[in-house]
Amino acid sequence: MRRLPEVIVFDVDGVLVDTRGSFQRTTLEVVQSFTGKRVTFGELHRWKNRPGYNDDWKLSHAWVRALGGDFEFEEVKRKFQEIYWGRENKGNVRLEKWLLPRASLGRLAKYAELAIFTGRIHRELDYTLDRWKVREFFQYVITVEEIERPKPHPEGLLKILGSRDAAAGIYVGDNVDDALAARSAGIDFVGVLRRSSQERRLRGTRLRRLGAKVILGEVSELEAWLKRR
Repeated sequence: MRRLPEVIVFDVDGVLVDTRGSFQRTTLEVVQSFTGKRVTFGELHRWKNRPGYNDDWKLSHAWVRALGGDFEFEEVKRKFQEIYWGRENKGNVRLEKWLLPRASLGRLAKYAELAIFTGRIHRELDYTLDRWKVREFFQYVITVEEIERPKPHPEGLLKILGSRDAAAGIYVGDNVDDALAARSAGIDFVGVLRRSSQERRLRGTRLRRLGAKVILGEVSELEAWLKRR
């Protein structure tokens, strides 16, 4: 039996936070706004099944271009932020839901150091951590602004690991770029994909092939899985 990890690193979107109403909905609204075409969550998940599309701004721009929209990245990004934040932070961001209860976070923090490695920028992450009052549980936070090479590059994971052996950590994520980053860093990867969801149907097998030790249905199952392990 393997020992419990010394550090547990979490991705945010789709793992700690349900973003179906926020980032995912915003992506669909942005693409439809620029192209006039109705797009679906199923199409979105097929985009996310490709490497290199962990960044929702980049994904939205690529999708708009693929549908014939001749717009610059900054135009698409500006529209995305406008819809996501809305006026006085009352846009789609308000539809986010935190998924890992404080009690479970507290128990996990007794087993290991907790960390975040996310493709979010600080403004987005700070809003969420402060809104749900969970900042205190995370000893390390790496956003896309702390690194030169975003996921699927493992730079953020390696910064968190520091001088520790890769076997000391696990990364909990939900997409291809998370799995690739974990594999490159040499640490165990745990997938989180809701059961009976489009994401699980489209991405579950891919994550296992990329080395996922398990695919949990909810992040709240992590504690029990670690104990069984």
